[in-house]
Amino acid sequence: MTSNKHTLTERQIKILITIIEEFVKTAEPIGSRTLSKMEHLPYSPATIRNEMADLEEMGYLEKTHSSSGRVPSEKGYRFYVDYIKEHGQYDETEFYPIRRIFTDKSLERDEAIKEAVRILSEITNYTSIVLGPSASTSRVKKFEFVPLSDRNAVLVLITDKGHVESKNLIMPEGINMSEVQKVVNLMNETLINCLVSEIPEKLNYELKPHFGKFMDYYDKLIDSILKAFSTLVQDRYYLTGRNNIFYQPEFQDVEKLQKLMHVLEDAHLLKIIQASENGLQVRIGHENHIAAMQDCTVITVPYRVSENEYGTIAVVGPTRMEYSKVIPLVEYIAKSISKLYNNNK
Repeated sequence: MTSNKHTLTERQIKILITIIEEFVKTAEPIGSRTLSKMEHLPYSPATIRNEMADLEEMGYLEKTHSSSGRVPSEKGYRFYVDYIKEHGQYDETEFYPIRRIFTDKSLERDEAIKEAVRILSEITNYTSIVLGPSASTSRVKKFEFVPLSDRNAVLVLITDKGHVESKNLIMPEGINMSEVQKVVNLMNETLINCLVSEIPEKLNYELKPHFGKFMDYYDKLIDSILKAFSTLVQDRYYLTGRNNIFYQPEFQDVEKLQKLMHVLEDAHLLKIIQASENGLQVRIGHENHIAAMQDCTVITVPYRVSENEYGTIAVVGPTRMEYSKVIPLVEYIAKSISKLYNNNK
């Protein structure tokens, strides 16, 4: 909680919270007359007007050109976020559709994560993102090979950070499973301690030459392994609900919208939501340091993959965001994903 709370009276807090929550619902500036009709604010319009003037002077509210009403400032939203983190209550029924995904045993881990993020976007009407742990700093500890049938197998990679990644392999026609085991043994000798991001290069240039006259036979096999691991070295990045931003009144200006859409399609956004173990982060407006996102809030929560590896769940929406709904949902999904990774060990 910020020290701002101590500069406000209980009455000012009540009025500020109400203005923010009404503005989130309506996107319309809030006037003293509207507030004075609310049962939980038993104050005269004159008293409310005076308090609103004080809140504006302290930087929690702003006046718009087109109305005598007020809207929250970034400082007002920051106060609100800190307030609900300490005092907020949430509706557990919002969790039900997401809880169902994480208890569905038929879904693979990656499928469950993507589906949860898609539903998060649907429930909130904002853009939702999941960023997996980066493979760039992980090193190979061991490969394991598990045959399933004549042509199907699973290749398991264990990293030095304790992360376990399994990939399904479909064997080329005529490949003997015992031959595959030979390749995996050689991979363990050759690739131990190499960066995961270097796997494709080393498979191509260090492993293939080992097989000399059997080149065609092993080429097909190594290409299957290469294909399986090609996605591993990319940032695991999944974004859904990009078009939800079209329906926010803040982004009806076409030029502003185009700039924001460009950021959502660009690697810039990855810098804002990079995985970190530092817990819930709420970046409001100018705290995002990207010009096109200065009317946006970005909420990020890390999830734990292994002892030293983290991924991130993020939501991007207007600063006029429904914080009291979004924050608990994002935290719940992050906890559920952490459990998925830990249960798979």
